[in-house]
Amino acid sequence: MQAPLLRIRINHEGNTALGPGKIELLQHIAQHGSISAAAKQMRMSYRRAWELVDVMNRCFDQAVVVSTAGGSHGGGAQVTEFGQALIGAYQQILQKSAQAAADELQLITQHLKKD
Repeated sequence: MQAPLLRIRINHEGNTALGPGKIELLQHIAQHGSISAAAKQMRMSYRRAWELVDVMNRCFDQAVVVSTAGGSHGGGAQVTEFGQALIGAYQQILQKSAQAAADELQLITQHLKKD
């Protein structure tokens, strides 16, 4: 049985500013330099990926992802330095939360039904 995962979402004014899916999307954009390629990697539509990026960019006071329009040289997208800092901060939150709740997570885990 796989251990339960702690999933954290950070909400702001009715939007999920950051969560596990958005962090994964940012990581793929950083890796591929493209929202389209990141969307394909995650098996989601380009439109959905673009909407998630748009929500993140609107939630924060600085850009998380910047993109350039296509054309003869093709477009692209880049996770900003601030976006990279958000990825790191989110990962630290997950790690610290799991450590702080280790005893409680152990109790919960040991009482989950086994298949």
